[in-house]
Amino acid sequence: MTFALPFPAIDPVLFQFGPIVIRWYALAYIFGLLLGWRYLRALSRRQVGIATDDNIDDFLTWATFGVILGGRLGYILFYRPDLIVDNPLAILRVWEGGMSFHGGLIGVALATLWFVRKRGINLIKFSDLVACVAPIGLFFGRIANFINGELIGRVTDVPWAIVFPRGGPEPRHPSQLYEAFFEGLVLFVVLYVLSRQEWVRRRPGILSGVFLVGYMLARSFVEFFRQPDAHIGFLSAGTTMGQWLSAPMAALGLFLIYRAFRLAPRKTSDVCPKVEL
Repeated sequence: MTFALPFPAIDPVLFQFGPIVIRWYALAYIFGLLLGWRYLRALSRRQVGIATDDNIDDFLTWATFGVILGGRLGYILFYRPDLIVDNPLAILRVWEGGMSFHGGLIGVALATLWFVRKRGINLIKFSDLVACVAPIGLFFGRIANFINGELIGRVTDVPWAIVFPRGGPEPRHPSQLYEAFFEGLVLFVVLYVLSRQEWVRRRPGILSGVFLVGYMLARSFVEFFRQPDAHIGFLSAGTTMGQWLSAPMAALGLFLIYRAFRLAPRKTSDVCPKVEL
């Protein structure tokens, strides 16, 4: 007999007051953005000359639009292009779930590029700060996926398997929690520890590169436990769309790390600051 944990049936709606509906999914994004904003402020205050508090406050708006627009459009283009023709209005239903990290990453990258050019901020140094912050949003986003019972794992007999309402009667891996752990907590700790190292602070681009490579490794690993989207399924050699979309991130990350070592200054100059939490 296979043992399985019951799914904690959390109502996706936190509370509703008339036409006003607050969902856990939206709240997760709000928490991720606000905590990321505060952490980014703490990082920038310990690195004079990269960005001011006013810059960081303004960037929150840019990042929010980048995450939401990029995440939703990325989901539609990468996973559900059929909606563009069959049900265009569904593109706007963000509250129902369906956000792509890779699309959100592209959205934030474009927003960051535009923002630093308008403000005269060094792109690589500012990107290192943003990279230190990104796992916070990833953690809360994956917790939201779990509450929604979406992006479920593959069928398994591990003792912590869960029967998801949308996954049939079979117990499955809680892959959303795996992703929250590896993409969120582990990656955050790795970047935090590296940001305190002198040799890293002297090499702009390392933290951005480590984030990209680290996410690729975490995502590609968890994809072995996550059920592919039914309308896409497995791709060549048993790979998944998530793994294919993550591969270019590793290439860019390795390039940034290589570039950081090659262009490393001889004198010490803080790149990503030590942060006392």
